[in-house]
Amino acid sequence: MKTFIDPNLLQRLRVGPLAPYLDAYLKRIEQEGFLPSSAPMQMYAIARFSKWLCDRQYDLYQVDEAALNRFLKRDPGVVHSCECATLRRLIAMLRALGVTVAKASEPTTCRERFLDDYRRYLRRERGLAEVTLAYFVGFAEQFVSARFGSGDLNFSELCAKDVTEFVQNRAYQLSPGRAKLLVTALRSLLRYMRYQGEIALDLARCVPTVSMWSLSTLPKFLPAGTVQQLLDHRERETARGKRNYAVLLLLARMGLRACEIVAMELDDIDWDNGRITIHGKGGRLAQMPLPSDVGEAIASYLRFGRPCCTCRRVFLRHRAPLRGFADSTTVSSIVRRALIDAGVDSARKGAHLFRHTLATDLLRQNFSLDEIGELLRHQSPNTTALYAKVDLTALRTLALPWPGGAR
Repeated sequence: MKTFIDPNLLQRLRVGPLAPYLDAYLKRIEQEGFLPSSAPMQMYAIARFSKWLCDRQYDLYQVDEAALNRFLKRDPGVVHSCECATLRRLIAMLRALGVTVAKASEPTTCRERFLDDYRRYLRRERGLAEVTLAYFVGFAEQFVSARFGSGDLNFSELCAKDVTEFVQNRAYQLSPGRAKLLVTALRSLLRYMRYQGEIALDLARCVPTVSMWSLSTLPKFLPAGTVQQLLDHRERETARGKRNYAVLLLLARMGLRACEIVAMELDDIDWDNGRITIHGKGGRLAQMPLPSDVGEAIASYLRFGRPCCTCRRVFLRHRAPLRGFADSTTVSSIVRRALIDAGVDSARKGAHLFRHTLATDLLRQNFSLDEIGELLRHQSPNTTALYAKVDLTALRTLALPWPGGAR
């Protein structure tokens, strides 16, 4: 601890009921990769909070987020650096240690309780993945806010017009795929409300459909050779460069989804047998061969680039706190930055661009759609059939002659 913060300063800041837990907190932030220069500011924040708790005679056993929020609002208009993040991290640690058993603040309004119950229903009864659950609850919150504003939730007043107007006002702002997700989420919400007895009519039948015909679009992909150009352009000397290069190789060589890279853990890699376990959509697991160049890139990152910490995720943030990627947007950001740095112009810049490009390249190499579907782990052949539209050479043999055209 002496190497992480001045012991004299630490001793001066041991005030109030939180004083016994400063050492544990310092050990935690040191393990999470925080720099020593950030420790004094965090200790000052904890000392202020501890003194505030002491002055108001708070029982540390019952300290929760509600008490923290009251502390943070003690000086309206005054911002105290790093207090919020530091103290939320502290409360989480105290809860883990059993110092306080108070749980996170319970929903206080009818709206919060309703959305919390709906979220619990989607997770426990429907078994939705966390990403899908976030979309469903987000659209539910938008619908409730659009109809009732900040007022009371009078679900008995809902009618078909409310449902259709909401879809009409929101769907045009979204892509066809996202608009389709919107109406699916809205039907789910209305069925839940009827199941709970909040509404008597089956308003789910009133939700308009969104036109999105099967196989109506072309997959977006990069021209032949562009992926290799992009990989050759990547910087691989720094820790961040090694990490990003390994991520791009997983996308380019194996066609993984961004969420699958985020979820990848150290125990998923079987180095002896050259295989890797993929945590796919819907909680499905799949074992795949690990290409040698991908394995070498991951090994280089693990040996010379990955920060030391207790997190078991393969790919970590390179800023404190050290932990796995929060969600798929981090992987998409890596792809977007790589495209920009390599000067590659593409309408789409997300992680799925590499998955589409891999499938298209394999099709050009005369791999069958069944083989491509097996590599990409598609559950339905119809999903892979979309790539048949980019095989122009094969499609030309099926084209009928144009009436009146050249002979």
